[in-house]
Amino acid sequence: METLREIWEQVKAVLDVPIFTLGESHFTLWTFFYLLGLFLLLVFVAGRLRAWVSDLLLVRLGLDVNRRLAVGWLVQYSVIFLGLLILLQTAGIDLTTVNILAGAVGIGVGFGLQSIASNFISGLIILFERPIKLGDRVEVAGVEGDVVRVGARSTTVVTNDNIAIIIPNGKFISENVINWSYTDDKVRFRVPVSVAYGSDLRLVEKLLLEAAAENPDVLKEPAPAVRLMEFGDSGVLFELRPWTSALLHRRGKLTSDLNFAIWEKFRQHGIEIPFPQRDVHIRSGSPLPPGTKG
Repeated sequence: METLREIWEQVKAVLDVPIFTLGESHFTLWTFFYLLGLFLLLVFVAGRLRAWVSDLLLVRLGLDVNRRLAVGWLVQYSVIFLGLLILLQTAGIDLTTVNILAGAVGIGVGFGLQSIASNFISGLIILFERPIKLGDRVEVAGVEGDVVRVGARSTTVVTNDNIAIIIPNGKFISENVINWSYTDDKVRFRVPVSVAYGSDLRLVEKLLLEAAAENPDVLKEPAPAVRLMEFGDSGVLFELRPWTSALLHRRGKLTSDLNFAIWEKFRQHGIEIPFPQRDVHIRSGSPLPPGTKG
């Protein structure tokens, strides 16, 4: 028993050795381990509280998932901030000195944290205003995919190749964002088609509408439309404009299916799809003057 007491006294003496001093407060190894242990416990409790607020309490109030996440994060970070202040007080650290030190360090570090703060605030704006939400099909910063997670600092978008891309939330606030499912799930696509001169243009229109009507992924209402866009250099340019809600996340498949159907119908009715053509006119020049080398 005496041996254990002596060991404890030696350990305590080591732990009580001051590492540095803040004002009248001495920061020891014991203070460090005390703060570390309670801080980890604080983070755990704050995380559990966030989950309880967002997944249980706010669900009963009928809030949507994005607002629940936003409120949950605010609760978590507020509890951590207030709890950390209480921990520093209980550890005997003079908060006045800490505030002065934090202010001095904050001036230098603040510039480096501008991006993080901007993304964090942008995340809160996204969650409250809901320009995007979970499951939306978006295009931003050259990335197209489905929103699978909206975090405090970044948003995760999964592309059709099953590649997860982490996009800073600031991109969704500062840049133009295409949200394919912002209003509803009906979207109109544009499928360009070119036919050779001499084709029956009304027949072309009829065949394009038939190809759209026979596709199960094209909506009957709003009805698909065909537009004659222009008389090009090599052919007459049409545009098939079908509506869909089934293949919003796979636009390439719908375009491919329609192109196959259009090709088959044109082949059956003798409609030619032109290839680029150029007429070259060779113009003979006047003869060179005598004695001039060509």
